[in-house]
Amino acid sequence: MRNLSIYIILFLISINAIANVSLPSIFSDNMVLQRNSDIIIWGWADPGEEIKLVASWNPNDTLTTTTNRHAQWKLILKTTDTKQPVSLDIFGYNHVQIKNVLLGEVWLASGQSNMEWSASAGIVGDSLAIKNATNKNIRFFRVPKRTAETAQIDIDATWQVNSPENMQYFSAIAYFFAEKLTNELDVPVGIIGSYWGGTPAEVWIPSEAFKKDSTLAQGTKYLPQEKWWPTEPAYSFNAMIAPLIPFKISGVLWYQGESNTENTGYYKNAFTTLIQSWRKQWNDNFPFYYAQIAPYNYGEDHDTGVQIRNIQREVLKLANTAMIPTGDLGNLEDIHPRDKKPVGERFANIALQQKYHQFSGEVYGPLVENANLKKNKIILNFSHSEGLNFKNSDRQFEVAGENKEFETVKASIKNNTVILRSSIKNPLYVRYAWKNAIVPNLYNKANLPASSFEIKID
Repeated sequence: MRNLSIYIILFLISINAIANVSLPSIFSDNMVLQRNSDIIIWGWADPGEEIKLVASWNPNDTLTTTTNRHAQWKLILKTTDTKQPVSLDIFGYNHVQIKNVLLGEVWLASGQSNMEWSASAGIVGDSLAIKNATNKNIRFFRVPKRTAETAQIDIDATWQVNSPENMQYFSAIAYFFAEKLTNELDVPVGIIGSYWGGTPAEVWIPSEAFKKDSTLAQGTKYLPQEKWWPTEPAYSFNAMIAPLIPFKISGVLWYQGESNTENTGYYKNAFTTLIQSWRKQWNDNFPFYYAQIAPYNYGEDHDTGVQIRNIQREVLKLANTAMIPTGDLGNLEDIHPRDKKPVGERFANIALQQKYHQFSGEVYGPLVENANLKKNKIILNFSHSEGLNFKNSDRQFEVAGENKEFETVKASIKNNTVILRSSIKNPLYVRYAWKNAIVPNLYNKANLPASSFEIKID
C-alpha cells in the first residue's frame, strides 16, 4: 500500500509538471502589447489541453483553443488603446495571470555597440538622464547575449518598468527614442533591446537566407573570429531574435555596420537581406529605421567606413525604411560617440513623421538624387535640400574621369543645388565627404548633414 501511495504521488507530480500551461518569457508582468492590433499569444501545454484566455479590457469574451500534438497552442487577441494597466488570464490545467500590462507602441532596438551603449557606460548628460528616468509608461525587455546553432523558442528575460535603476543599463538611444515617443503620442512605449557590440550583420540573418544565397556565405569568410562576439552566420538571430517571433512590434530601430568594414563589398547584400528576412519571419512589412554609422578613423589608407555609409544611403531604396544621419554627432577618434540623445530623438522624429504622421519638420539630411553635366559645370540635385548651405569652406567634393582618379573641386550653391567646376575633360564620377573620418559640411535648413556619397554623372 505504501508503494502504491508513493507511485500515485509521483504520478500526480509528473502530470502536474507536464500539464502546466506556460508562455514564452516575452509575455510577462509589466509588458507592453501593441495597441489596436491583432496579437498572437502563444505557449505550451499538454497535447489536447483546452486553453482559455481572458483579457481584462474585454472580460466577457473568452478565447479558446486546444493544444496540438506538439504541445503548442496560440490565440489571436484583439487589443484596444486603453491607457490603463490591464491583465491577461490564461487557463489550462493551471492558471497563469500576467499583470500590469500596458497597451501601446512596441519597438525592437537591435544592432551592435552604439545601439547597446547605455547611460551607465557614459553618455552626454548621463546623470540627469538617469535621474529623470521615472516615466512608468516606458518598459524595457532586454534580451541577454546568447548564441545558438538553431532557432530557439524562448529567452531568459522579463519586462522591466522604467526607473533610474533599470534605464541606466538599457540602450540609451532606445530610451531617448521611447521618451520622446511617449511624450509626443501620450501612449505607453515598450522597447525590446536585442543587441551585441561588435557583431556583423551576418550573425543577425536567419540561416535559411544563407542556403538560398551563396554570396551571403561568401561574405562571412572575410570576418575574422573575435574574442568578444560571434561571427558565425545566424548565431545571434537564432538565440536573440527567433524567440521573439511572432510577438507583434510596430517597427525596428537598427544601429550597426562598423564591424562590416571588414567585408564592405558584401554589406549591401547582407543588410538588404537582413531587413527583408526579418519582415518575412514576422510576416509584416514593418518600418525599419537605421542609423548611418558615424565618421571614425578606421585608418585613412582604407575607405571602408565611408563605403558603409554610402551603402546605407543606397539601402534607402527599400520600401518603408529610413536613415538617421549622424555625420555631425560622431567622434573621429572614438567609435562610440557619447551624444546619444540626438540620435534617439532623430529616430523618434522619423517614426513620428512616417509611422504616426505627427511630425511635419525635416527628418533627413540632404540626399543626392543625381549629377548632370552642363558644359563645364556639374549640377548636383538633392532631396531634402531646402536651405542648403555650407558650414565651412572645406572642399569635400571630388570629381573623376574614367580612371577614377579623384580631384578636389570647388563647389557653390544656387537654388538649393550644388554646382561643381572641374577641369577634367570627361568627368564621369562625383563623390562627397569621401573619408572615414570627416565631419560633413553640407547641411539643410533643419541643420541636418548630407550623407557621404559616390555617384555616376548622367
